[in-house]
Amino acid sequence: MIESYGFFGWIVIGLLAGGIAKLLMPGKDPGGCLITMLLGIAGALLAGFLGKAIGWYDQGEAAGFVAAIVGAFLILLVYRLVLRRR
Repeated sequence: MIESYGFFGWIVIGLLAGGIAKLLMPGKDPGGCLITMLLGIAGALLAGFLGKAIGWYDQGEAAGFVAAIVGAFLILLVYRLVLRRR
């Protein structure tokens, strides 16, 4: 996953995925821009990890950009649900 894009590439993809996921999800986020960027990076990594676990990606193969957006969207959704309960 990280081998294909490199560490910097995953950061850039995660930042873009986090921004797009925030645009797709209506409403106000409990965190700011920095939190959204970090959640986007985590979503991109999550998409690659789950894709490998399911068998969609081979070892060393990275998840696609759309999968990174979906991962960021899911993490942002869970983040909102957790913070809403507080």
